[in-house]
Amino acid sequence: MIERYTRPEMGNIWELQSKYRKWLEVEIAVCEAWALEGEIPIDAVEAIKKKAMFDVGRIAEIEAVVKHDVIAFLTSVAENVGHESRFIHKGLTSSDVLDTALALQMRQAADIIIKDLRALTATLKRQALKYKHTPCIGRSHGVHAEPMTAGLKFALWHEDMQRNLRRVRQAKDAISVGKLSGAVGTFSNIPPSIEEKALKMLGLKPEPVATQVVQRDRHAEYLSALAITAACVEKIAVEIRHLQRTEVLEAEEPFRAGQKGSSAMPHKRNPVGCENLTGLARVVRANAQAGIENIALWHERDISHSSVERVIIPDSSILVDYMLTRLNGILEGILVYPEKMKRNMELSYGLYNSQRVLLSLIEKGMSREDAYSVVQRIAMQSWKKKQGFQGLLLKDKAARKCLSAAEIKKIFDLKYYLKHVDYIFERVFGG
Repeated sequence: MIERYTRPEMGNIWELQSKYRKWLEVEIAVCEAWALEGEIPIDAVEAIKKKAMFDVGRIAEIEAVVKHDVIAFLTSVAENVGHESRFIHKGLTSSDVLDTALALQMRQAADIIIKDLRALTATLKRQALKYKHTPCIGRSHGVHAEPMTAGLKFALWHEDMQRNLRRVRQAKDAISVGKLSGAVGTFSNIPPSIEEKALKMLGLKPEPVATQVVQRDRHAEYLSALAITAACVEKIAVEIRHLQRTEVLEAEEPFRAGQKGSSAMPHKRNPVGCENLTGLARVVRANAQAGIENIALWHERDISHSSVERVIIPDSSILVDYMLTRLNGILEGILVYPEKMKRNMELSYGLYNSQRVLLSLIEKGMSREDAYSVVQRIAMQSWKKKQGFQGLLLKDKAARKCLSAAEIKKIFDLKYYLKHVDYIFERVFGG
């Protein structure tokens, strides 16, 4: 299922072939920087660039013996390069290559997620404008509160995703950092000028102060941005799931031709896409927690973070790409039922006007405490007797002492609640 909604390029970023290619890019950039310093013959660098190749299978064979992935990679490359391979990895430690290459991979992944977020915000804007003036009941605690519009739901989600877009962009900047400063980050066998030149070629910034590794709060920031994005996807999915319940049915995710909802009950149209997204958000959040745990390492470095990152960074990137793409498909085809929204508003007998009645009584001189008691008493009668709130108000002596029949009727005007929708949309979408 995930493959259907994930960009192939996202999965490709994390394939072994792509990872080793990034390692090689880092190694060649360092060789070129050394050549610019006059420390490696230019013709040797040209030979390296021409001959440098690796074989994933051969790397696996070597690693089975040496138990070290970078050494296995360098050995495979050296087998192809020959004598000039002695210049490869000059002054570097393994984490120089691993962390710098990982930054390149994460930056690519962030770019894809940014594209996903842009597409999703465009869809949300279209749906917000389409349902801008479609009245529905707002709910708090799942209970009828006051009227709003369906378009405001989409506008809210649009703002959520705009914030996620800013977070991912900021996280991309945070992880676009490499380090080529040696065993504990002191440039003992490689001068700072090499790091500066090589990282510039790769489009990365240097870690100002490094140990053997780039500091893991950067990776935690990236994973946290993805986790918050996933949580916002879940927020939308949960709302759609609630709206699709039979008792509500104000909206539902698209149900395609030929789709089946249940092996036992042919009538079922289940919000399986949104349920899927809700579950996956839990995985991405858990991965962010693991990323935060990776920040604290022993002294200048241990490798307790390494095994974790090999799982959580690719998985979170792939999952969020999938989640955003799938949610976009659901929202593009979402089914919205304005008539059912209207009927559902009527289920609470007009009680959503209670605050307006309360305020009107206060404006007429009644104390807030007395007004609240009057309105609550009539509201509870409305619930118990299943009678219209307006009709009971018209018959109530305490209410009628302050409010005329015309004034009560005016209170129940739906347009009152929606008079600032245009203002809110102006704040969200501008002119």
